Amino acid sequence: MLRKYFQRVGAKRVLMTVAGNIFIGLGIGIFKLSGLGNDPFSGMNMSLAACVGLEYAHFQVIFNLCLFVVQWLLGKEFIGVGTIVNACFLGYIVTFFYDILYGLFGEPSMLWLQILVVCMGVVICSFGLSLYQTSDVGVAPYDSLSLITQKRLPKIPYFWHRILDDGIAALVCYLAGGIVGLGTLVSAFGLGPFIHFFNEHFSKKLLADKS
Repeated sequence: MLRKYFQRVGAKRVLMTVAGNIFIGLGIGIFKLSGLGNDPFSGMNMSLAACVGLEYAHFQVIFNLCLFVVQWLLGKEFIGVGTIVNACFLGYIVTFFYDILYGLFGEPSMLWLQILVVCMGVVICSFGLSLYQTSDVGVAPYDSLSLITQKRLPKIPYFWHRILDDGIAALVCYLAGGIVGLGTLVSAFGLGPFIHFFNEHFSKKLLADKS
């Protein structure tokens, strides 16, 4: 069964979703290094993990397993190899890159450096999201929530479903003592144009290249 699945989706799509998650993890690690906030879901998991005394990566896997139950019951069509890669490994990828970057550079102490780091995170995270989304081999449990609610309430544009999910995650992050700042706002609202750029100029062309 698994062999047939991988034959159907193709090795290129699988490699794209793996590479995409690696770049996403690097981007999130850079956002964390900036000290100006992460994307709402990562920020929420980091702050909740600190509250309960668990490593962020371990906590994220546990939280994703809970969300996966919802995805399995209400959105099986959104499950694929990309779901597993993102849900099980992204937190560890983030931790891996953050520890390296923090050990090499430390956290930036000046605002202009923090903003520069956020800009770097935007570009890298957008590139990773472009690869991950274009591969189209399953979405993360958290990402599936807005797709599931949009499917059941189709008259409400997807944008508002996603904003509701991110808004709740950002609120939980703030209440749990996490940072909600420039990095959070950019992650929630500002990645779209960069993702579109990479989709048109790289990811779609990579997927279409049969050579």
